[in-house]
Amino acid sequence: MADLIAEIKALEANAAAAIAGAADADALAQVSHDFTGKKGALTGVMKQLGSLTPEERGEVGKAANAFKNKLDELLSAKESELMQAKFASLAETEFLDLSVTPPEYAAVRGSGAHSGHTHPITQTQRRLEEIFTSMGFSIVDGPQVEDDYHNFGALNFTDDHPARDMQDTFYTATGHLLRTHTSTVQIRALEGMKPPLRIIAPGRVFRYEEVDASHEHTFYQMEGMIIDRKVSVGNLLHLMQTLLTEVFGREVDVRLRPGYFPFVEPGFELDMKCLVCNGSGCSVCKHSGWVEVLPCGLVHPNVLRSAGLDPAEWQGAAFGLGLNRLVMMQHGIEDIRHFMAGKLDFLRQF
Repeated sequence: MADLIAEIKALEANAAAAIAGAADADALAQVSHDFTGKKGALTGVMKQLGSLTPEERGEVGKAANAFKNKLDELLSAKESELMQAKFASLAETEFLDLSVTPPEYAAVRGSGAHSGHTHPITQTQRRLEEIFTSMGFSIVDGPQVEDDYHNFGALNFTDDHPARDMQDTFYTATGHLLRTHTSTVQIRALEGMKPPLRIIAPGRVFRYEEVDASHEHTFYQMEGMIIDRKVSVGNLLHLMQTLLTEVFGREVDVRLRPGYFPFVEPGFELDMKCLVCNGSGCSVCKHSGWVEVLPCGLVHPNVLRSAGLDPAEWQGAAFGLGLNRLVMMQHGIEDIRHFMAGKLDFLRQF
């Protein structure tokens, strides 16, 4: 028995030396295999237990278990040491200066190679952000996976409103949903900011739509809201006209018609003459000559109350700008599906 225990102690010393000298993870794995694997050194020692009494086998078993525990401890410590050394050397061995043009790219740059650029929707969004921030607006954001309260309830949607139907909204198994409009940020802004305020909230939204030339299941909007002590329809229309003039660099033909949205009262649909067909009728404008780009209105008193504001003291105006359709008008794009198609020949035009 004493000889076997001494042999195990010797294995422990040898294993400690092997672990200390291991240069990488593969070497560590080999040490573990050599000492405790099916054909390892410890297995050879344990095969000799048959000649011992039960009491002696118990003592040798304790020594073997102590060796295994010590080996695991040493292997773990060495693995941590090697990992730290690896990350410490990354700055020297794997550093990339992304500001430097690779030689192989520089060599072919003059022969038709293309550099990357932002998506046309991103370009328009950034331009809009410049316009609105110059008018004193702040840019805010909100989650794309929302709860029913922020997407519907706090925006004055009744329980039986058609927009709650699963044909329009993507619901999750947990009862959450993918936001159907950026109007959700209205409530979150009112909850976290004190009036007076001016905000815009650009972002991606989702609806269970039948996809065609002018409808997508995933698209982009920009919500805007003003809260102050005196806000009128005239303020809202002036803002909308200024926005479109800045975007297109000239005055565009618009029309205002009544529209129903639960979170505004009164509500309006602001349309602009279709620039794809110049008003003559096409698939984008559904052959009407007009494209809806700016649903808008005065913030409903119930929405203000949901945020803890007194409608007798505060008033608001809100609008929702469809970024996809605006880009289509800017560049004469005839099909909204191009934006998500991933076609480089389409994107390189911008």
